[in-house]
Order: sequence, then C-alpha cells, then structure tokens
Amino acid sequence: MSAAVVILAAGTGSRVGAEVNKVLLPLAGRPVLVWSVSAALAVQDVRRVLLVVRPGEQDAVGDAVSPYLGDAEVGVVEGGVTRHASEWAALRAMAPEIESGAIDVVAIHDGARPLAGTGLFAATIEAARDHGGALPVVPLTQVISTDGGPVPRDLVAVQTPQAFRADALLAAYRSADADGFEGTDTASCLERYGDLRIAAVPSTSGNLKITFADDVSLAARLPR
Repeated sequence: MSAAVVILAAGTGSRVGAEVNKVLLPLAGRPVLVWSVSAALAVQDVRRVLLVVRPGEQDAVGDAVSPYLGDAEVGVVEGGVTRHASEWAALRAMAPEIESGAIDVVAIHDGARPLAGTGLFAATIEAARDHGGALPVVPLTQVISTDGGPVPRDLVAVQTPQAFRADALLAAYRSADADGFEGTDTASCLERYGDLRIAAVPSTSGNLKITFADDVSLAARLPR
C-alpha cells in the first residue's frame, strides 16, 4: 500500500509582510516549504508528493525545492482560487493512480506548517488506513466563554496533515464538483459526501501555521 501527500503552497506573503509567497521564506537555512516536503518524503510508504502552487509560481517553487530533493521526485500542479479548488486539482492529477489502487491514502497538508514532522505524517496516514480518515488535533487551552459559563474541556483545534482513504476522497470531490460545492477544508467535503470514520491523532502546538511575521522567527526557535 502506498500513500500520496499533497502540500498546498498557493498562499501569499501579505500577512507575513513579505513580497513573496510565505512558503518560500527562509526558515533555519531552508525555505519554509522544504521542511514539509522533506518530512513527507521521509515517510516509508509515501510514493508521491505533489505541490499545489499559484499560477505563475511553478518555476519559483521548483527552484526553491529542487536543491533539497536529492534523488527524490516531487510533482507540481497549478492550484485554483480557493483551497477546495486546489485540492480538487491535485486529486484530478492523481486520479489514475487512485483508481488503479496504486495510491490508497492521500494526506493533504498546509505548506505553511513546516514543523509537522515525519512522525505526524506517518501517524495520520496510518490512522486513515485503519479508520478511513484522520486529523491531527491539539487541546484548545486559551478559550473564553462569552457568557461566562464553563468552557468544554474536550474542545480541540484541528491541524494538518489531514489524511483519508484515497478512493473515498476522490469520490467526494467528484460529487462536490458536480454539485458546485466548496468545503472550507478537506474534512468538510468528506463530511458532506462521505461516510468515513474520522480519527483524531494527537499533535502539539509546535505544528504551528506561519501566518504573521513573528511566526517565522518563532518556528525557527522550535525543535525540529
């Protein structure tokens, strides 16, 4: 059995205050995106890594990533104007391999989360294989109730990579495309069109998403 990892890299640098895509910013000597690519490639049963980029950035992303690949190959596909459209573009590119059974699980990850690590990729892929789908979660510890009442202790924040059985994921996105539906994230599309059991995989706050300028310096100080 073999998995694929889709890394979404079609963001911008506006909130970080950069003139380039934030996944191309330097982080501890390597572009932000390279950390996720390297972690995904290190998972034993990952046979394909596919980067989804903005139109016109294929060369820039390729030039940033290729020096760190060694003998590995990484695909690049042009994304859409929304997250859902970018995910659908990646799934269309992999459809023949999914339909043939060559890929049994697909994990989708935000390129702006550089510190997920190989262990979290492997854990979510394994859990998706066992249950149907898997999401990394961390407890929400800084939540305040607007009415002064108690805050449920089981509230969690959902991260990426999010992994799912490939055939069910492709079928859900095909149904969404036929209906004109766009989900806010991968799990929301599966919730509407699939019946997979979704498992929670413990993660940590170290799997942060780079959104603002301070996040880059914070990520550089965290263990990798």
